[in-house]
Amino acid sequence: MTDVEVKACLARGREGDEKAILELFHYMHPHVAKLVHANLPAKESAEDLTQQVCIKVMGNLHQFSGKVPFLHWVSRIAVNTCLNQIRYERHRPEIRLADLSEEEAGVVEHLAVSPNELDSSEKVAAAELVDKLLQALRPADRLLMRLMYLEGHTIEEISSLTGWNTALVKVRAFRARVQLRKQYGMLMKENL
Repeated sequence: MTDVEVKACLARGREGDEKAILELFHYMHPHVAKLVHANLPAKESAEDLTQQVCIKVMGNLHQFSGKVPFLHWVSRIAVNTCLNQIRYERHRPEIRLADLSEEEAGVVEHLAVSPNELDSSEKVAAAELVDKLLQALRPADRLLMRLMYLEGHTIEEISSLTGWNTALVKVRAFRARVQLRKQYGMLMKENL
């Protein structure tokens, strides 16, 4: 598409012409897909994020001023959408069943069926699963969970080791347990 054709499509698209919007979509989609793949957040589907960008562009056609080329404007929206998704994932990490090894997925399936004792091979996979679940926590919360549950320290010992008061240790432990339960619950839902 030439610049003149893009401007004509934009004008028709702003007026609600579906054919023009479809032409713009086909014009920008390969460019958006390439940008999304280059800036793809770790756990996001490239096609889902590409569709999000295209929807944002089409929903905001009225905001395009024409001072820069259309694809530059689209690029900015694509990159910002990817950066926002990366920020979101960093602050709200999520573990998916597909992210687990076969052994770790087997432990989740075994626990879903019968939460009894694990055999030795499942214990290793369970330890790896616990590590992955802990990675979803913030570093301070991860440290707290390791000290409290994996090393068996009391709240008072953790308080003296970290310099946090006991109330903070209790609140952080509560919030970290909630986050871990949420992550584990999401894995169990995927398993069903």
